[in-house]
Amino acid sequence: MEKTSLLLLFLGSLLCCTTNQARLTVSPSSSQLFEGDSVSLSCEEDDSSAGWTVRRNTTKRWTSQCGVKWGKAAGSSCIISLTVPWDSGVYWCESRDGATSNSISITVTGGAVILQSPVLPVMEGHDVTLHCKTKTSNLPAAFYKDGSLIRTEPTGHMTIHHVSKSDEGLYKCDISSHGESPPSWISVTGPQVTINQSMNVVDD
Repeated sequence: MEKTSLLLLFLGSLLCCTTNQARLTVSPSSSQLFEGDSVSLSCEEDDSSAGWTVRRNTTKRWTSQCGVKWGKAAGSSCIISLTVPWDSGVYWCESRDGATSNSISITVTGGAVILQSPVLPVMEGHDVTLHCKTKTSNLPAAFYKDGSLIRTEPTGHMTIHHVSKSDEGLYKCDISSHGESPPSWISVTGPQVTINQSMNVVDD
């Protein structure tokens, strides 16, 4: 499963050239899902005439569009009613002209434990909470980053306060007698800086 997650990271890195014309969102907002869960993916778009559709790369099939042998397309949205492990992959929005949105990695597991973590990069300075859960309950869980134990939380969730670049990495969790989750990569991004430039015109 860890090899699969690393492959998804590689597939996501191929989508290097994105635009701000559309943004992919996922509901529920989690990078991991249990097999049999439903998920909705939507292209939030500035230009509805651009024909944005949800596409994906998976470990089983290269690039394909929602509604073509997977998912149900509804305008610029896509619904997968019953997810299966081979739905794991990298998802993004693409216009008719080939422009692309941000990409999101989703892992579907047939295991007993998932780690709910942000699907989008976390802003530096913000807090982020990770949830380790089974299908039926939240139990005490151990949390790991890059293979090393961070700590064990009795409530099954762990909050990282004031996130920094050093918190970026591969996370997973383990619930005793249930097993461990697949790993998920958490990205950290710096604050957006807007620079307003003014031009002074001097007449001779």
